[in-house]
Amino acid sequence: MEKMTSAYANKMIKSLEEDKAYWLQNESESRTYVVAVNESPVVPDYKYEEVAAKIAELDRKIATIRHSLNLANATAHVKVGGKDMSVDTILIRMAQLNSRKASLDWMRKQLPKTRLTGNSYSVKTIAAEYRYINYDLAVVGRDYEAVTSELMELQMALDRYNQVELIDVDI
Repeated sequence: MEKMTSAYANKMIKSLEEDKAYWLQNESESRTYVVAVNESPVVPDYKYEEVAAKIAELDRKIATIRHSLNLANATAHVKVGGKDMSVDTILIRMAQLNSRKASLDWMRKQLPKTRLTGNSYSVKTIAAEYRYINYDLAVVGRDYEAVTSELMELQMALDRYNQVELIDVDI
């Protein structure tokens, strides 16, 4: 059993996944070879059993670390603005807020009235069309700031947890 922070565990997973990508690429390039009729073969150094074992071991380690992270995320609680929240709830809430923030960001950038350009054949006979917003820009701006502020608060709490709290990983 090894103790590590969530931040370290995530970096370890990334490193293991890079190693796995290396071995998969190696296997992809070495498992077959082509020889012309009148030439001597240049056979790549490839041993299926060794490569398969390395990939399987990397997969086992990745799964073990991810499982430990998932358990910690589901059970660990973090104080956010005076409330206790599980890490997985924080992650879900952050995803929701990021989606809402993107929508509010688009809305706050709209002009109250925008002239539309159409595909008319004759500009002389078609009346101009306008698109109007159907909301209060000031309210959308306040909501955008509130969402941004909540996201920052959640992110800071999560960063503190990821950098300080130790989780058990049975590698």
